[in-house]
Amino acid sequence: MYRYILRRLLVMPVVLLGVSFLTFSMLHLAPGNPAQIIAGPDAPQEVVAQIERELGLDKPIYVQYWNYLSGALRGDLGRSIRTKKPVAEEVLAALPNTIELAVAAMLIAPTIAIPIGVLSAARRASWVDASAMFGALLGISMPVFARGLILMWLLAFSLGLFPISGRGGPFWTPDGLRHVFLPAVTLAIGLIAVLARLTRSAMLEVLNQDYIRTARAKGLAERVVIFRHALKNAMLPVVTVLGLQLAGLLGGAVVTETIFSWPGVGRLAVDAIRTRDFPVVQGAVLVTSLTFVFVNLIVDVLYAYLDPRIRYD
Repeated sequence: MYRYILRRLLVMPVVLLGVSFLTFSMLHLAPGNPAQIIAGPDAPQEVVAQIERELGLDKPIYVQYWNYLSGALRGDLGRSIRTKKPVAEEVLAALPNTIELAVAAMLIAPTIAIPIGVLSAARRASWVDASAMFGALLGISMPVFARGLILMWLLAFSLGLFPISGRGGPFWTPDGLRHVFLPAVTLAIGLIAVLARLTRSAMLEVLNQDYIRTARAKGLAERVVIFRHALKNAMLPVVTVLGLQLAGLLGGAVVTETIFSWPGVGRLAVDAIRTRDFPVVQGAVLVTSLTFVFVNLIVDVLYAYLDPRIRYD
């Protein structure tokens, strides 16, 4: 196990290098000039050229990338073109807010989805199963922005139960909980739908195994068979999806954070893209990639604890 973790950690710099190269290339191939945006649409060309020299944008692309890469290796992600603040400072200031939103959504989703999936599998082909799967299909099909706007209109605008946008503090405080509820539920709905369907499929497969029939033949209660014998073995694909979804949420729920004006990494990246703030976009993507790699590693390690048959050494 330790050798496997070490190998994964050694591969991580290569992954991050590839991500940084692709991000840098895509940003510089996209139309638009950050210097022109800073100077204004009517600024003379001399002013634009001066800003380009100050930002180092007049140098060849490979020189710009080398300068960025050498700085990143020292922990310096550069300075924001728009705010002049260090990129690392801006990204690390937004990251806890995204983590807070992702954790809130991840607490909601499995709590609702796994019981629904288990109940649906236990009552297969009943009205309970049909209703649960119809709700899951509806949750998967509805876009994130539609879910967010519907919840905002119904619970915030019409009923006034929750604030429309913004962050009110840590979600374990009353004001913070009221502010995080709508964006967290917006994120969680899609994840609930995926997890419920996946839990149902995994449970149905496990419930047809020989050891489940043996447990029933021994006279064990159905709830003991389902929750003690079947559910643990059905959790492997569920943990996989949870890990991948958590990594994606930590990377920044761009649409949700934009709709609810949530000051996270996703909204920071969107604002940076609009203003062609290259260093902030690159820093946000790099932190996102690092988070994704770490979460995937944690999920792979959890496999061995959930299923003793899995060995990495």
